[in-house]
Amino acid sequence: QPVESGGGLVQAGGSLRLSCAASPRTFGGNAIGWFRRSLGKEREFVGSITWSGDSTYYADSMKGRFTISRDNAKNTVFLDMNNLKPEDTAVYYCAASRVTYYSGSYSFQSPDDYGYWGQGTQVTVSS
Repeated sequence: QPVESGGGLVQAGGSLRLSCAASPRTFGGNAIGWFRRSLGKEREFVGSITWSGDSTYYADSMKGRFTISRDNAKNTVFLDMNNLKPEDTAVYYCAASRVTYYSGSYSFQSPDDYGYWGQGTQVTVSS
């Protein structure tokens, strides 16, 4: 299963980098998605990256502030979060897609697209 790390407490306007590490079996050819769940809210799509790293997709509220990248040699995906806001406070999850080596334009925004989920890492943004 993927394993997230890097969460913590940060002041509004600050930055954090989350990491998602997985085994080659659940990483090499998989798209990786980031989701988050705030207290009392539904799970929310944050962004995704294709298996090759050529394409990334973001929810509208994250565009320009969040960046996803991957290092396939290290089986790790990163979520760089800048200009954090209190409303970004949530548990952040990464997940590996069910399909592998997909080369189309699908953005993998649905939780149903993913078969392997991490346990999550808490991000708290103070005002």
